[in-house]
Amino acid sequence: MSYKEFVQDLKRSIVRSRYTAARLANQEQLKLCFLLGQMFSEKIVTENWGAKVVEQIAFDLQQQLPGLKGFSASSLKRMRQFYDVYGKVVIGPSVMGQLQNHFYSISFTHHNRILEKCQIENERLFYITQAAEQFWSVRELEHHLSANLFKHQGNMPHNFNKTLPENIKSKALEVFKDEYLIDFLNINDEDDEGILENEIVNNIRKFIMSMGKGYSFIGNQYKLEVNNNEFFVDLLFYNRHLQCLVAIELKRKKFKPEYAGQLNFYLNVLDDKVKLPHENPSIGIVLCKQKDNMVVDYAIKSIDKALSVGTYTHYQTDNIPDNMKEFLPDAEALGKML
Repeated sequence: MSYKEFVQDLKRSIVRSRYTAARLANQEQLKLCFLLGQMFSEKIVTENWGAKVVEQIAFDLQQQLPGLKGFSASSLKRMRQFYDVYGKVVIGPSVMGQLQNHFYSISFTHHNRILEKCQIENERLFYITQAAEQFWSVRELEHHLSANLFKHQGNMPHNFNKTLPENIKSKALEVFKDEYLIDFLNINDEDDEGILENEIVNNIRKFIMSMGKGYSFIGNQYKLEVNNNEFFVDLLFYNRHLQCLVAIELKRKKFKPEYAGQLNFYLNVLDDKVKLPHENPSIGIVLCKQKDNMVVDYAIKSIDKALSVGTYTHYQTDNIPDNMKEFLPDAEALGKML
């Protein structure tokens, strides 16, 4: 083994050990939160304690353990909610081991965000699984919760059933969404596709987060040459899970059938001139402001390349009443909290 290889082995061992230690520490923290939540839940029910008892307990803990952090009254209430919601789900006899692994792989803060936003069990379990498997930070989780990934994943109109190999059809439905939240972009309703594209490129990491899992950015205005004619794909990505190129066309208006024809042309060229032999057929997404799903279905039903059409949502604070702006999250403050 060379010196360089030896150093790389040392690095891998250190990183692996630190990851394992962090994961075990997180697991212990969650078990503690779970235990305290159970103690609170059972005691409050049996003793019929009122709401203010939690404040008193938090105060007494602080008096007896000066400098104790993470055990305020609000934190203790969240621990009780944590147990009340997940008690039977996580420790019940019917739960599979994989779910428990996912559950203990994300932090208590992750769980709090999910509990705040999700009322349905299947929705909560969906975000727990995705956050664990995709190693989402709290900020990434917040973004997907705001974009309502659970609702929009796999609901977009598409022609995947007849255009994609069997081995990636279901994966493609998991990767693509009906609607994408891009509220991190500084755009106005009057801005054209060029400005939208530049904003996306300038915020490419956030855009990839909004798109979902497995994306790598190849480039914008990606040039295709056909018989000395030049054509340009707005955005070109590669998706590791699907093992294929993903071409995105940006439209600032409502979907029109000719958009599908344009993208179909690009996909034909990509598959012929850019796709590698071992890769799956390229997939195209028209990302537009609005769409009529019936119009989309008619536009793509006879196309033999894999296409889907999604919309994007962009909230502008300028259109929100002044008396509501104070309730919007402050990005800088949120960053410090995380």
